[in-house]
Amino acid sequence: MGWMADETGLGRNAANFVPLTPLSFLARAGDVFADHTAVVYRGTRRSYSEYRARVSRLASALMARGVQPGDVVATLLPNIPAQAEAAFGIPAAGAVLNTINTRLDTDTVAYIFGHGQAKIALVDTALLPLAEAAIAEMGGRGPEIIEVADREAGFAPSGRYTEYEALLKQGDPDAEWIMPQDEWESLSLNYTSGTTGRPKGVVYHHRGAYLLAMGTAVTWAVGIRPVYLTIVPLFHCNGWCHTWMMPAVGGTLVCCRDVTAKNIYDAIADEGVTHMGGAPIVLNSIINAKDADRRPFDHVVEVYTAGAPPPAATLAAIEPLGFRVTQVYGLTETYGHVTECLWHDRWDGLAQGERASIKARTGVLMPFMEDITVHDETGNPVPRDGKTVGEIAIRGNSVMKGYYKNPEATAEAFKGGFFRSGDIAFQHEDGYIKITDRAKDIIISGGENVSSVEVEGALMHHPAVSLCSVVAKPDDKWGEVPCAFVELKEGRTADEAELIAFARERLAGFKTPKRVVFCELPKTSTGKVQKFELRARAKEL
Repeated sequence: MGWMADETGLGRNAANFVPLTPLSFLARAGDVFADHTAVVYRGTRRSYSEYRARVSRLASALMARGVQPGDVVATLLPNIPAQAEAAFGIPAAGAVLNTINTRLDTDTVAYIFGHGQAKIALVDTALLPLAEAAIAEMGGRGPEIIEVADREAGFAPSGRYTEYEALLKQGDPDAEWIMPQDEWESLSLNYTSGTTGRPKGVVYHHRGAYLLAMGTAVTWAVGIRPVYLTIVPLFHCNGWCHTWMMPAVGGTLVCCRDVTAKNIYDAIADEGVTHMGGAPIVLNSIINAKDADRRPFDHVVEVYTAGAPPPAATLAAIEPLGFRVTQVYGLTETYGHVTECLWHDRWDGLAQGERASIKARTGVLMPFMEDITVHDETGNPVPRDGKTVGEIAIRGNSVMKGYYKNPEATAEAFKGGFFRSGDIAFQHEDGYIKITDRAKDIIISGGENVSSVEVEGALMHHPAVSLCSVVAKPDDKWGEVPCAFVELKEGRTADEAELIAFARERLAGFKTPKRVVFCELPKTSTGKVQKFELRARAKEL
């Protein structure tokens, strides 16, 4: 199909076909943007020529330590330059990058070390006790530790391991990189958050990461030489592939070890940050920042938000502060974001509240994806009527290779030729998807489906509410009823009856929370609320 009558001699060859890999972005940037600032972290500033040389040193030093193509090299690092260097240096050694969530428990880290069979682990000094305890749990059969001592944050090397800078000194700044022979080769191994059972190892290939990075540069309008602040953990979907994207456009990566409103405002004011990503909880911290932590700036900061649908109240509050927010959606299995709430000019004149409710949509597929739609139980698209719900189904170049060492789960996830997301949504007439819930977060009260996201959105309009999460509470009469867990803004007060009455004005009776609990919400390292913990608490109420 699609071939001309005689294509003799028109095959692929070294001149016209090169496997796609994000490594090529930095290989080029080391020349093209040689003197431009590539990485900033506190007092550290490195040019692209320095960045590429350090990556070459890391790759060659790992090879000299016995790392072979296809081996796994893990990291337990916060958002510091070493993590960005590892994103290029580990694959440049032909190895597979395994960034591990720094907030996991010992048992889960031990499981990931063992399941992924990491040969070496780059570990931040502050995280040595976690890595050591995990390796002890493995009977000492874990990876070799290379210690990354973050001197900018005041950490001195422990002296117990080879230190990262010493490792780089053993490497060659001009070493050749091992580029993939096949773009389907494994690039990284990312473990899911594992809220039910053991986390699954999601495998990315070079092609998917290249295309997501390139497609993001186009659709997010980053332009040339943007300044990107690392709020999204670089261990989370490899920072949504943004670390790989930056060299393609000569961007500056501003590393942020501790995510606070003050550090975000300082980075924008001092470094001229133009782009950042973050969960809705990060947006809330900016909105609710103390006056002493705020800094003036004179440009608009583009923000991608994901992790949970942002409440319209949050979007309405943050835009006047100088941030333009776009909601994106994706999963570990899709390298990060694969849909965006693309803005249309026809919405410009709408009132702030209407604009915010459109921006709270999940959006449409991004340009590197093939098809993202909502399917019913038979695998057919639901009507675009703004109400019929189904499961988000995804097809395209930035879908994982599959789950490592788990062919059964891989086959189940890819049933019918789509990746099955487990997220429940409907589609508007214009094709825009709107998530109503994770399949496991839907509350079924008296046979009626209640969207926890809708109830959360209503409560977030209350002036005293900083953050809330709604889960199902078992109920003798209704089966389940909504139960709200609420964090209040500093210095504000509200009681249970007041919030229930507030919700009742905005929601049908069966959707109104029957209990409100005031507490600090349990969160993952990426700022997502851990609803499974709240469900367990609700059962005990």
